[in-house]
Amino acid sequence: MREETMNSILSELNGTSADIEASAVISTDGLMMAALLPSGMDEDRVGAMSAAMLSLGDRTASELARGELDQVLIKGDQGYVLMTHAGEEAVVTVMAKPTAKLGLIFLDVKRAAEEITKLL
Repeated sequence: MREETMNSILSELNGTSADIEASAVISTDGLMMAALLPSGMDEDRVGAMSAAMLSLGDRTASELARGELDQVLIKGDQGYVLMTHAGEEAVVTVMAKPTAKLGLIFLDVKRAAEEITKLL
């Protein structure tokens, strides 16, 4: 039931922008909780990478006195990866096209993360 609700939230998130190519909810230890990923994309790899980057982001923000981590953004020539905490137990990971309007995506991801936080 909870996974279905998370998938519904991700589906709505992906539908808010044509620039969002994939999204997932991942536990902070790297286990996939819900995902809307393209075929051929390895869920385990996405989960492990998201957990590792979020952990590194948390530590970096703390060690460099930047306060509580809000999000991690990775920009590559093929697009963006955005990770945002969803409570203390999970992270929402979104992959977007290189031409994405990030301001709108940040807002939509924050809303989705808040909805997921309420479920957990």
